Amino acid sequence: MKTIRLTAAQALVRAMSAQRARIGDATVPLFGGVFAIFGHGNVAGLGEALYGVRDVLPTYRAHNEQGMALAATAFAKASRRRRMMACTSSIGPGALNMVTAAAVAHVNRLPLLLLPGDVFATRRPDPVLQQIEDFGDGTASANDCFKPVSRYFDRITRPEQLIPAFARAMQVLTDPADCGPATLAFCQDVQTQAAEFPDHMFEERVWQPRRPPPDVSELAEVVRLLREARRPLVVAGGGVLYAEAEAALAAFLTAHGIPAGETQAGKSSLPASHPLNMGAIGVTGTQAADDLAAEADVILAIGTRLQDFTTGSRSLFAAAGRRIVSLNIQPFDAGKHNGVPLVADALAGLQALTAALGDWRAPTAWTESARAGKRAWAEVAARYTVATNAALPSDAQVIGAVQRTSRPGDIVLNAAGGVPGELHKHWQTEEPLGYHMEYGFSCMGYEIAGGLGVKMALPERNVIVFVGDGSYLLLNSELATSVMLGKKLTVVVLDNRGYGCINRLQRATGGESFNNLLRDTLHEELPDIDFAAHARSLGAIAEKVSGITELESALTRARESKRSHVIVIDTDPMTITDAGGHWWDVAVPEVSARSQVRDAHDRYLQATAARDAAG
Repeated sequence: MKTIRLTAAQALVRAMSAQRARIGDATVPLFGGVFAIFGHGNVAGLGEALYGVRDVLPTYRAHNEQGMALAATAFAKASRRRRMMACTSSIGPGALNMVTAAAVAHVNRLPLLLLPGDVFATRRPDPVLQQIEDFGDGTASANDCFKPVSRYFDRITRPEQLIPAFARAMQVLTDPADCGPATLAFCQDVQTQAAEFPDHMFEERVWQPRRPPPDVSELAEVVRLLREARRPLVVAGGGVLYAEAEAALAAFLTAHGIPAGETQAGKSSLPASHPLNMGAIGVTGTQAADDLAAEADVILAIGTRLQDFTTGSRSLFAAAGRRIVSLNIQPFDAGKHNGVPLVADALAGLQALTAALGDWRAPTAWTESARAGKRAWAEVAARYTVATNAALPSDAQVIGAVQRTSRPGDIVLNAAGGVPGELHKHWQTEEPLGYHMEYGFSCMGYEIAGGLGVKMALPERNVIVFVGDGSYLLLNSELATSVMLGKKLTVVVLDNRGYGCINRLQRATGGESFNNLLRDTLHEELPDIDFAAHARSLGAIAEKVSGITELESALTRARESKRSHVIVIDTDPMTITDAGGHWWDVAVPEVSARSQVRDAHDRYLQATAARDAAG
């Protein structure tokens, strides 16, 4: 066996550079690059190694470790998990800043390679700067926090350990069932130590996702259930997009007359204009989708985790005797909700179902009822997105303005607050990946960083970021990175002066407005934050507008801008789309001195009793 003498850091980045992905007829680098914020724990080892491969594995300087890891996560999502990025930090605060992003990638089943520096393996200079000391565990380090949010975790304490560790990390990162973040905590002294590495570690490796077909017996059972169904419904999740199965899904619905609802992750897996696409489903769903969900006797869930926002906290699918079938590549997800599993790749599973069902179609009355519900919802929804004379526009009206000025191929992105519910109901997109929502972890601060990652993955498409004032204040630094890298975003800041979404939830559960809107906080003086001036200070073009008409004009200007363009608009913190949607289980105190809370608890008991009765 031939070997090459390299430092451990050099071996890692050289191996990363050899990884390729086959996408269509093209073979491209698997790693789109490495985000790096250098510190004493990685600058000498990984920093020098990355410099040596900068022509084939670009290094991007970010402004916040969480932000860069969120951008890398969004890059992977926009790449349908076919490509990914790596992130490296120093050993202490920088490493811990990436833990939240690791959780985002973990929940959303997205590949992300994390390379935090670690303490000295030799321990000779202990305790070093930024080292966490556990009085009873000499092996503990800050990087232990990555363990519960990594699909694979390893600590590299000798150079030779990198050989099996990197191979295992690559298997996890590219496996469609086990996909998620891999963390290689890299002791800072080991990064610089040399060893003999086998040359096969640096040979080009081309990855493409496997597509396991369904088990014959599982397929037969699901086909039987569908053929017996009188009111079948499809729930389209993010796995449809990861598997590039959107065309197969549209054909499946058309061939068999089955209506479908889309989860937050699954939205854009069907064209909005597809006659059997009922739009959003669940807590933030359309009336068209949720009405069908309440009646459906067989629910075919494709590529979804079936989390509580999709299932209405297990109360949405309420028909007596209803069965849930989960077509999912991960058995863990396929077995949820006492469901009938169909473990397979989404595309392979849909193709097998289509062939097995033949000319079977759902009852015509059910299909026509779905079409009628879609038309009725469109009339209702349209009333929420038109401009009015209100002093402050609603989130839905802002969305309507962006929709009217958008073009095919545009991508809208959001993550947290009240806007996800309004976008889920109202945004209309015809092209796959045109809707990018991080609602698995619903991570505030994802928005701008995520927009950067999406733009890096799909530079030819226009990326429009919706972000609330709260999320903007939480994490805005990658706006400067977007300017620095020439990755232009259009950012719409909806300023309702606080956490409007949680304030509404607080009041819905009987609470008084408290500590959410700025006016309801403990303060001596209310802040008057100039978001446009702040955005300009980060290098973006920025303006504040008043009303929907000015917003539409600004959006037109933003489309022509050559660098990131931020538009700020004041919005109403209380007005939302009250049509559609479904109950969500948020526990209410059993005891309170306030009658509003006691009344809310009574309503809560009624709702949970109805959910439990439905099974």
